[in-house]
Amino acid sequence: MIVDLIKFLRHRLRRVIQVCCMILALLAGYDGLLLDKDKAHTAAENLPGFWAVFGFVSCVVIIFVSKWFGKLGITRQEDYYDQ
Repeated sequence: MIVDLIKFLRHRLRRVIQVCCMILALLAGYDGLLLDKDKAHTAAENLPGFWAVFGFVSCVVIIFVSKWFGKLGITRQEDYYDQ
């Protein structure tokens, strides 16, 4: 069942991307125009889409740090135990 859904979406990838971009634009518009920013704790929170950008940048940083950390010694070569 899930495989059929993935195949269905993969065949319509361009439409899926368009729909995701429209949803993202609607959410950014909602954040910028309709949310109350009176109780923001910092000046940056008053910027439209601040938390979306903050979340994306944080995710990218986590990915790069975990890759760097993995290369420091967590990951081993395939023949590590054969030596």
